Amino acid sequence: MSPPEVLLRGIELTRRWGGLVAVDRVSLELARGSVHAVIGTNGAGKSTLINLLSGEYPPSSGRVELLGQDVSNWSQPRRAQAGLGRSYQRNTIYANFSVFENCRLAAQARLQRPWAWWESAQRCPASREKAEAVLQRTGLYPMRDRQAGLLSHGQKRQLEIAMCLATDPQVLLLDEPLAGIGPEETDRMLELLAELRPGHAILLVEHDMDAVFRIADRITVMVNGTVIASDTPESIRSNADVQTAYLGEEQP
Repeated sequence: MSPPEVLLRGIELTRRWGGLVAVDRVSLELARGSVHAVIGTNGAGKSTLINLLSGEYPPSSGRVELLGQDVSNWSQPRRAQAGLGRSYQRNTIYANFSVFENCRLAAQARLQRPWAWWESAQRCPASREKAEAVLQRTGLYPMRDRQAGLLSHGQKRQLEIAMCLATDPQVLLLDEPLAGIGPEETDRMLELLAELRPGHAILLVEHDMDAVFRIADRITVMVNGTVIASDTPESIRSNADVQTAYLGEEQP
């Protein structure tokens, strides 16, 4: 059996702000066909880590490799063009636009056609087809004409992932996609992530531990900017250091 294809690597990543070290020599690998969860208390450095991987922040030291290339000095848009998509803790949808238009605009950013100056961007067949496809895939097609701001919170989180998919990413960085949604919407989101898993490498930052243990293939635990454990869900659940630092000693 061939080893998994690693799509994204963070190698000894460190981010400092003056005397504060938000991320301290963190390394991880994201492989196609897997969900890698990062957990930790507030302030552990999880979102900073995503920002380093996505290009929102440059690392103070260390490097990021995307599809085998060193992209440490690449901007966020350039990494997105190369196949990296991300969602944020807060909704970043266009609330006054339709669900379809949100996805079409995301696809248009990836499928730019500057030479077709005579063609209305709204009529671009490639971006329209991509928007239709991702709405079908994420279960949002019946709501394609609804104003995005009128969706439920869980549907807005789904829309954010649909917008990511419209850019044709191979790597998905998802920052708390389950935050604030109910059990039924959580189930739908986990079903979607399971469907996306085979063709993508997925990094999931999440506080819902039940969901993490249901979906993750590997879990990295951060405390104060450092990694204290990175292993299978079964090993993390029984890790004494993790129980003390994060999960609570009542965990089996």
